[in-house]
Amino acid sequence: MSGIRHSNKLRDLLRLLAFQAGSEVSFNELGRALGLDTATVQRYVDLLEKVFVIKVVGGYSRNLHKEISKKQKIYFQDLGVRNALIEQFASLNLRDDQGRLWENYLFIERSKLLNNNQLRANQFFWRLQTGAELDYVEEYEGKLAGFEFKFGKKKVKAPQAWQETYPQATFQVINQESYLPFVLEEGEASTT
Repeated sequence: MSGIRHSNKLRDLLRLLAFQAGSEVSFNELGRALGLDTATVQRYVDLLEKVFVIKVVGGYSRNLHKEISKKQKIYFQDLGVRNALIEQFASLNLRDDQGRLWENYLFIERSKLLNNNQLRANQFFWRLQTGAELDYVEEYEGKLAGFEFKFGKKKVKAPQAWQETYPQATFQVINQESYLPFVLEEGEASTT
């Protein structure tokens, strides 16, 4: 298994990642929490991605000083595995991680759509040091689209910094009423 010497640490890493699914993670912080060096954490995360347990997503940046691109977000390929790791099987309406589950679900379903239709889109998240952020950014055929995932019906505007920095980019809120085109239709239907 790729030279894993601390299988219990790998399980602990998976649990930490499960609690942070859809959030930015720092391999340095994970290493400190687990008593592992950063290189080992990176190797374990790489292995978990290669065996399709998780998906690692980087931050989008056009090299602007204020954009954060060094951290990653982690998504689980199977939310049942994620829920089993944290032993959380309550109904969705009783959970405090609805937003994380929703974001993970949308990201993975969108990834499946892209892969199944052989669409080579780049997938990112976007965040500024000031806190402005988008849950998901997709770059496809020279076009840039930003998305904010909301489990509820809350109205959200595109961050002003996003509009100013990327005036040609589109923006869309994906919620329970609008998610089907995002996860079922290929191409322009969901990026306009």
